[in-house]
Amino acid sequence: MKLLNYRYECTDALEFMKKMPEHSVKLIITSPPYNVGKEYETRAKIEEYLENMKPIISEMYRILSDDGSVCWQVGNYVDHGEIFPLDIYYYFMFKELGLKLRNRIIWHFGHGLHCKNRFSGRYETILWFTKSDQYTFNLDDVRIPSKYPGKRSYKGDKKGQPSGNRLGKNPEDVWELTLDRLYDDWDSLVWDIPNVKSNHPEKEEHPCQFPIELVERCVLALTDEGDLVYDPFAGVGSALLGALKNNRRAYGTELESQYVKIGLSRIDRLKNNMLKVRPIYQKIHTPKGNEKVSQIPDEWKVAQ
Repeated sequence: MKLLNYRYECTDALEFMKKMPEHSVKLIITSPPYNVGKEYETRAKIEEYLENMKPIISEMYRILSDDGSVCWQVGNYVDHGEIFPLDIYYYFMFKELGLKLRNRIIWHFGHGLHCKNRFSGRYETILWFTKSDQYTFNLDDVRIPSKYPGKRSYKGDKKGQPSGNRLGKNPEDVWELTLDRLYDDWDSLVWDIPNVKSNHPEKEEHPCQFPIELVERCVLALTDEGDLVYDPFAGVGSALLGALKNNRRAYGTELESQYVKIGLSRIDRLKNNMLKVRPIYQKIHTPKGNEKVSQIPDEWKVAQ
């Protein structure tokens, strides 16, 4: 597979962006550190953490093209069992720069840490901002088949004519990606994409790995072929892979050298058609009654 230009460096995101021309990036898509005490983070108070992110977001604004977008994917900050929704805090930081929120997308996943004193968290959010009102949005590239393509208008000038679009319907702003291969895959406000855990085909040595599937949907809708996609906190390179796989240019920066090494290896595998990825239209596996993992353990039966 022939890939377009890419750069993936072990360096500080802010210093890297300062060397980039202004208005040069079409899409910035990233999952920034959440300040939750992961092995690659230094835990700080939420006020200090957010203050440290301000110059990075400001520099992102400078390099973003006038018709460009930012997809900022975050979860929650947790302190002594109290939840601080990071997307709410970040919203005001982006608004101060004049960016406009187009969608707040919910990414739902089925696995994660099990909580004892609150409901277990199973979602994160993607804030999609644009720099102006003149932004790229390729709706036809992300349409889904209509559930009722034969539906017709029942009144007005178009009475009797098909009421939908022949290319399919708008996927709305919560995407439930894998309920049904053909009809429900882009069909709601919740993006139901498996997170990258131990049995995921894309799993690498990173505790919070970004699914390529999540990136691709943003790339297809918000950029054109040949555009530049940048991830300032690139991890093991999933954002770069989602861009390169769809004929976009890709830049990424990451402070941890071992993650950059893994990411470059993944790009080489993509180039040689050897990279394992989870297909966009693949259904999420639901255990059947005869599978061992779906059966009640004998110990629990005794307890009952």
